[in-house]
Amino acid sequence: MTMFKASALQNAILTSSNFSIIATDEKGIIQLFNISAERMLGYSAAEVVGRISPSDIHDPQEVMARAQALSLELATPIAPGFEALAFKASRGIVDSYELTYIRKDGSRFPAVVSITALRDEGAGIIGYLLIGTDNSVRKRVESELIAATAAAEKANRAKTDFLSSMSHELRTPLNAILGFAQLVDTGTPPPTPPQKRNLEQILKAGWYLLELINEVLDLALIESGRATVSREPVSLVEVMLECRAMIEPQAQKRGIRMSFPLFEIPQFITADRTRVKQVLINLLFNGIKYNRPGGAVAVECRPAPPASIRISVRDTGAGLSPEQLAQLFEPFNRLGKESGAEEGTGIGLVVTKRLVELMGGVIGVDSVVGTGSVFWIEMPLTSAPQLVFPQAERTPVRPQLPDGTLLRTLLYVEDNPANLELVEQLIARRPDLRLLTAPDGDLGVALAREYLPEVILMDINLPGISGLQAMQILRADPSTAHIPIIALSANAVPGDVEESLQAGFFNYLTKPIRVHAFMDALDVALKFSSTVSARPTKKEPA
Repeated sequence: MTMFKASALQNAILTSSNFSIIATDEKGIIQLFNISAERMLGYSAAEVVGRISPSDIHDPQEVMARAQALSLELATPIAPGFEALAFKASRGIVDSYELTYIRKDGSRFPAVVSITALRDEGAGIIGYLLIGTDNSVRKRVESELIAATAAAEKANRAKTDFLSSMSHELRTPLNAILGFAQLVDTGTPPPTPPQKRNLEQILKAGWYLLELINEVLDLALIESGRATVSREPVSLVEVMLECRAMIEPQAQKRGIRMSFPLFEIPQFITADRTRVKQVLINLLFNGIKYNRPGGAVAVECRPAPPASIRISVRDTGAGLSPEQLAQLFEPFNRLGKESGAEEGTGIGLVVTKRLVELMGGVIGVDSVVGTGSVFWIEMPLTSAPQLVFPQAERTPVRPQLPDGTLLRTLLYVEDNPANLELVEQLIARRPDLRLLTAPDGDLGVALAREYLPEVILMDINLPGISGLQAMQILRADPSTAHIPIIALSANAVPGDVEESLQAGFFNYLTKPIRVHAFMDALDVALKFSSTVSARPTKKEPA
C-alpha cells in the first residue's frame, strides 16, 4: 500500500462518523479525540487533548461501581478513575464495557466502549485506544420491549382475573337455574310430557353452559401459568377403574363397545391424580362422542422406553385428515363439527394437551380417514409410593392406651388412595389418634365443621376446590378458624411453600413423607390445638 493510500485510510478511520475514537498516553491523558468523538460528546479536541482522562467524561458513580466489581472479580484493589477503565486492557485482556458518557452540556447517553492497550516494539504500554458507539437506540428498544412485555403480562393477568371473576359470577345464577329446574322436574305433581321435554332442554343447556364455564376458566389458568399440578406416584389401575366407572354408562347409552386393559402387576405413573383422570375422561368421551353407531373404543397400555408408559384411546370413528390434525389443538376450533349433532366447546383437547405437558408427559394422535383415530399420552413410570423410614419400622404396631384416655381426631383431605394408605399406617401407630378422611375439599370442609378435628392434613391439588381454597374457607369460619391445618403436598417449590404458609397454613410438609418430620409436625400442631381455649362443642366420629 502506498504512503498516500495509507494516509487516506488512516484519515477515513479517524473521521468516521459512527465511532468515537479516543487515544490516551500510558497515564490515561487524552492525546487523540476524533471528529466523531467531538460530535458525540460536544467537546472540541483542543478542550480535552492533554487535559483530561476518558474517565472524566464517564458517569463517576458507574466508574466507581466498575472499580469495585473488578476488585472482587480479579481479587486485587483497583482505584476508581482511568485504572478502572484500563485495568483489564493493561493485562492483555480483551475488554468491552457499557457505561454512560456525559456530554459537555451535561446530557447523558449510554455507550459501548472497547478498550485496547497500545504497545511499542518492546511490548511496553505507550497508551490506550478507546472506540465507542452510542447505545441509545438499542437501550430505547430494550426499554420499549420490557415495557411492552410488562403491559402484555398485565393484560394477560387482567384477562385471567376477569375470566375467573366472571366464571364465579355466572355460576351463581346458573346454580339457581339448574337447581330450580331439577326441583320442578322431580316435584309433585310431576310435570306434564310437554313440560318434561322443556325441562330436559333447560337442564341440558344448563349443564353444557357449566361445562363451558369450567373449561374456559381451566384454559385461562393454564395459559396464565397459575394452574398447579402435583407430581406424585399415581396408581394407573385405580385411575383406570374410576374412569371406566364414569365413562361406561355414557358408552352404553350410545351403543359403543368399551374395552380396557388388564394389569398383571400394579403400575404407577408420575402425575397429578385429579388431572390425569380429567385427561383420560376427556379422551374417552371424545372417542365415544365422535364414533360411528355401534362402534368401539379400546384403551391400550404398553411400555414407552426408556421409562414411560403409553396409554392409547383407539376409536372407530370417521378419522381426521392431515389438515384437521394440524388444527386439532387450537382453542375453540371444532374442526367443522359446529353444525353437527354433538355439542362441544373446542377447548377440551387444548386443556388436555396443556395438562399432560404440565405433568411432564407427551400427547399425540394418529388417525386415518374412514378408519378411526388413536389419541395417546405418554407418562413417566415410577415405583409405588413409599414412606421414608427404615424397613424395620414399616409394620404398624398400635400400642394399648389406658382406659378412659381421650382420643383426638385427625382429618386428612386427600384424593390419592396410595397417600391415604401411607398416612393410615402412620396414624395406626398412635393409639391416641383417630383418623377421618375426605377425598375432596368440599367434603373435607363439611367434615371439619361437623367433627371439629384437633388437626387437619390437607393436600393442595384436590378435585373441585383446591386445598388452599378449602383452608381459606375453614379459616373464615369462626367454628373452624382455630384448627391448625398442615399442607401435605408433592409440590416442594420454595416460593409455593412460603406463599402457602403466608396464606394461613400452620405448616407445610412435602411428599414423600418423612416419618420423623411428619410426627414432629403433628405433635406441634396437636400441642397448639390443645392450648386453644373456648372451642365449640365437637361431635365425636361414629
